[in-house]
Amino acid sequence: MPVITLDYVDLLKILGYEVKKEDFLDKIPLLGSEIERVDGNEISIEVFPNRPDLTSVEGIARAARTFFGFEMGLKKYSVEKSDVVTNVEPSVSKVRPFIVTALIKNVTMSDELISSLMDLQEKLHFGLGRNRKKVAIGVHDFDQVKPPFTYKAVDPESVKFVPLADTREMDLNEILRKHPKGVDYAHLLQGKKVYPLLVDSQENVLSFPPIINGVLTEVTPFTKNIFLDVTGTNRMAISTALTIVALALVERGGKLYTTIVREKEKEFVSPDLTPSKRKISLSYIEHVLGVKLSRKEVEESLQRMGYDTKVLDEEKVEVYVPAWRADILHEIDLVEDVAIGYGFDRFKEDLPKAVTYGKPFKSFRLYENARISMIGLGFNEVTTLSLSNEKDEFKRLGMKEEKVVEIENPIGEDYTCLRVHLLPSLLKIGRENKHHSLPQKIFEINHVTRGDAGNETHVAALTLDAKANFTACKSTVEALARNLGLEIGFARENHPAFVKGRCAAVLYDNKKVGVFGELNPATITAFELEHPSTAFEINLDKLEA
Repeated sequence: MPVITLDYVDLLKILGYEVKKEDFLDKIPLLGSEIERVDGNEISIEVFPNRPDLTSVEGIARAARTFFGFEMGLKKYSVEKSDVVTNVEPSVSKVRPFIVTALIKNVTMSDELISSLMDLQEKLHFGLGRNRKKVAIGVHDFDQVKPPFTYKAVDPESVKFVPLADTREMDLNEILRKHPKGVDYAHLLQGKKVYPLLVDSQENVLSFPPIINGVLTEVTPFTKNIFLDVTGTNRMAISTALTIVALALVERGGKLYTTIVREKEKEFVSPDLTPSKRKISLSYIEHVLGVKLSRKEVEESLQRMGYDTKVLDEEKVEVYVPAWRADILHEIDLVEDVAIGYGFDRFKEDLPKAVTYGKPFKSFRLYENARISMIGLGFNEVTTLSLSNEKDEFKRLGMKEEKVVEIENPIGEDYTCLRVHLLPSLLKIGRENKHHSLPQKIFEINHVTRGDAGNETHVAALTLDAKANFTACKSTVEALARNLGLEIGFARENHPAFVKGRCAAVLYDNKKVGVFGELNPATITAFELEHPSTAFEINLDKLEA
């Protein structure tokens, strides 16, 4: 979870009210955070990742202002209009389609602000932005450029500029190869024929998102007016990030101005601080919390958490959710904030009203018996990621591709889908441990996800041994079935991952439930293994204990 390190004196300046440090340290954990370290006036606070609005000292000050009762309700920020326009060209639609912008004037770039802004930017990049894939933030010295701005996609070799932290003029491909940030984030543009770029009216480069800004708009201690751009693949996420960063600057004394973003024939104002509206019922709150709260107590609890409220009737309250609260997705999220605002310390302890005893499902007994059996047969249990990729799942096994559950925003080419077999995961474990002595015997019992059949629970095992052979693998499968009290049969099987003639299907009730045998040399080399190997994989859900 993100950890915010702040100076308490600096916090009080932003807060605008006097709070004893002991009281702050005592009560701020009730907001849903945890004090990790206190060293004099330096305090480190761990916050939940679903609260990106708290990942800065400015955000904590805003939340504390209402939570401590100094300014109850939704914070109203003064906003003025500017004539700054950003035109979005259709060329970016398939590269990095969305952008939002804001202008903050009369900023005093103190050391505390510079440090806090850099830390906030990186935390939002990592958490909300999924390491810049979903959200990338640009902070610019507005006085160095001339609007209107244009967000477009260009040929990588058609534009040159000097990136931040460098003195060389480079084209976009050179930046990806030579600049440290380019090397770190080049994978985000992999396979793209054109790259996104933000320029001013004179074609001066502000930003090459999501990689690096231009040195022209570098923010210095003398910067007075700041222009923000946030680009990404999710409009809600970039709008939230823009709001959080812009208001952090406003909390430091800056003046917020809206801008216009034009897309094709439509335009919208950015940032938009209009609160969203949600409804919450008193009976639902009581049902979840087990405490009957009055309408006044519910309203006060929500206002202490920074919301405005409006009574609709005796049962329902309308809640105005701030634009920076990206975590409010359902009525249950508001119930959680009612509990926090009311105070966890005010809930009375209560004993359970009934005594109940749980017992495992029949299927879980089967899984556990299979686990104990495999350990007894001399195998070491491993647990691997459920994410995989089509190359490992099919190509390296010599199989034809099947329908898979794809990941919409994969973090890399190795994690593009949910796995459909356990065997590739075990083979990758073997690859990483091939420097260890033989024999190696590992197994896993876990879920796989078939593209059209949902989740299944499989057991798979891999043996790496110079003496590994079909007969030994068959004996292991028979021993597993015997320990589970099952009668199984075998049939000839031609499977591309196994040696022809040394592979068999496992039958239960005359139905195929798995496969085992000696791995094909092509499979072994595809996973960079060096020794003879045997393996089996069985669908436990098709067995009956």
